[in-house]
Amino acid sequence: MTPRLRKLALTAHIASSVGWFGAVLTFLAMAIIGVTTQDDHVVRAVNLTAKPVVWYVVLPFAVASLLTGLISSLGSAWGLLRHYWVIFKLMLNIFATAVLLIYTRTVDRFAAVAADPAADLTLLRTPTFVLHAAGALVVLAVAMVLAVYKPRGVTGLRI
Repeated sequence: MTPRLRKLALTAHIASSVGWFGAVLTFLAMAIIGVTTQDDHVVRAVNLTAKPVVWYVVLPFAVASLLTGLISSLGSAWGLLRHYWVIFKLMLNIFATAVLLIYTRTVDRFAAVAADPAADLTLLRTPTFVLHAAGALVVLAVAMVLAVYKPRGVTGLRI
């Protein structure tokens, strides 16, 4: 990979990763509002908004971060499997994206409850969105720290 292309791939990876972090942070803020408010209209709005935010913002950033990370690592001196920190970041990204894909079913279910005017809102007042978003932020923060500090340790593989 040429140096210019390598920088483009790294820039795309950083942008998508920062976008993912920011989208999850925004989702966390919405989730906190949803579980702390006494206003049923706000609870419904938060849960209805959660679905498009997850499907059209959080998930695309997660997938983009994974794909650009793979491209960037394969085109850099760090490699994909040469350093343990890169492997650990890759595993964190795959894990977080997989959990997010599974979690979309919960988000869809909550949005369906919020859309039903006769529905009991008790389910929507559970802190599941808060807990999952906070956990995601921890995972993303660990990946960010690994990217900045790059702990030593090589695998001996050439990929």
